[in-house]
Amino acid sequence: MTNHTYVIAEAGVNHNGSVETAKKLIDVAADAGADAVKFQTFKAELLVTKTAEKAEYQKTRTNESSQYEMLKRLELSVDDHHELVAYSESNQIQFLSTGFDLESLRFLSNLGVPLFKIPSGDITNYPLIQTIAEFGKPVIVSTGMATIEEIANCLSVLKQHGIDNGDITVLHCNTQYPTPMSDVNLTAMNTIKDHFGGIKVGYSDHTLGIEIPIAAVALGATVIEKHFTLDQTMPGPDHAASLNPKQLADMVVGIRNIEIALGNGIKYPTASESPNIPVARKSIVAAKMIKTGETFTAQNITTKRPGSGRSPMDWPNVIGQTATRDYEPDEQID
Repeated sequence: MTNHTYVIAEAGVNHNGSVETAKKLIDVAADAGADAVKFQTFKAELLVTKTAEKAEYQKTRTNESSQYEMLKRLELSVDDHHELVAYSESNQIQFLSTGFDLESLRFLSNLGVPLFKIPSGDITNYPLIQTIAEFGKPVIVSTGMATIEEIANCLSVLKQHGIDNGDITVLHCNTQYPTPMSDVNLTAMNTIKDHFGGIKVGYSDHTLGIEIPIAAVALGATVIEKHFTLDQTMPGPDHAASLNPKQLADMVVGIRNIEIALGNGIKYPTASESPNIPVARKSIVAAKMIKTGETFTAQNITTKRPGSGRSPMDWPNVIGQTATRDYEPDEQID
């Protein structure tokens, strides 16, 4: 039985404010075989001040003069959310959304989302962490920009308000879009796992391509989160660093293959390779004509394929014995 990695296809704000585009993203995520499709829920006026600057990568990809203006354009309405939940259910994929303010979190709780995500930017946001904990549902914590101490403080707040280690998954993450390979530091995921015993770990990826999340699964990630889009050339802050539909499908296939390939950890000949044992291994055979009564020596016996006879590991016990019959060259020694 293989472990199943929970793959979150992160639609984020790549719907560009259109519920029809959001539905197309759900179609893509479901067709790719992801377990969940995740959006972002916020009210711009509760998330940022009206003068907050955009991140550098946002400045190059959007036209608005401030974060507020950019985010206002990307909001989904209450009706949009209900429509997208129903559409996700009809496509047999789990609807998720990250709430970025307390009002949005309460709305998502009433909407019935099965888990909550603490985004990297809120790992130091005590009231948001407390509110999420009080819902009593599983929590995913993203750790971009965070130190071990900041992660510890966040987990402490969750535990103080009733969330046990078994309901927490911590995602290693780097928040640069896209993340340079030199900054991925993927083994930090297992540093987190070792430091906080009893929690599950995963990886939220912002690199270009699909190899890093697949590698994370090989290292033990139980959750993978990856942005995707309908078209990487669409206007908007995250499209350029997101996977296209084919890449998303390829990533899921790669992850599922790694899950199978990890196996059970027991070393044994598998069913597929067992027939190769007699073909590839060797037996002890006569190197030349051997007459009855001759002593077996390193000069008159050798090892050759097939491996259907006496194992070469029995070599020390054969040397010095006496032949009880004649042997032709290449004949297996009894």
